[in-house]
Amino acid sequence: MTRGGRVLVVEDDEDLRVAVTAELTAAGLLVTAAADIAGADAALGNGEYQCVVFDRMLPDGDSISYVHRLRERGWATPVLFLTARDTVADRLAGFAHGGDDYLVKPFSVGEMAARVFALCRRAGTGRPSVLRHADLVVDCARREVRRGGVLLTLSDKEFAVLEVLLVRVGQAVGRDELMEHCWDGAADPVANVVDAVVKRLRAKLRAPALIHTVRGVGYRLAEEPNR
Repeated sequence: MTRGGRVLVVEDDEDLRVAVTAELTAAGLLVTAAADIAGADAALGNGEYQCVVFDRMLPDGDSISYVHRLRERGWATPVLFLTARDTVADRLAGFAHGGDDYLVKPFSVGEMAARVFALCRRAGTGRPSVLRHADLVVDCARREVRRGGVLLTLSDKEFAVLEVLLVRVGQAVGRDELMEHCWDGAADPVANVVDAVVKRLRAKLRAPALIHTVRGVGYRLAEEPNR
């Protein structure tokens, strides 16, 4: 069941397209995928989207030229460009031709999802900026966490882990998935770093426990204890 809006992902690299689609779908968005500009054109002609994720270089052309043509016709859907081009000139070209955000490859799929949600909110949908569970309130825009009305101080990694668990509330989230979401892909963290962060996070959230261990998998955010 989706909790957010509709997103179109246009990426010719099949592995990356599948990974991005899976990430956004797991986070509650309804995702359509295409491999080229022709596929994107067909998808846009058949429905409304709250955000479109375009790979910059596609088999049938540079997507910024396509987006530029759409903008000239009054198309206003937010666009995130994915690209291996990392110069300032390339980024400025993306924005000048109608892009709203620009993410350089390789990138964290967790960061990509956060940027997509921000663009969806700009379009009037997507994940709410304030997430709630039991007596826990997390303001993602202000990066504030309160439990029972008490403001808590979390590190960046603790906040990131908690945000992922809240988006996936009630579902088991694996350690590898948390690592992928919350740590830089270029980093090489030690094996038990996720467990250490969760241990500190649990202590700061206090009892009754909201984060439960799912044996052999990872962690789950829920009110009831494990059975």
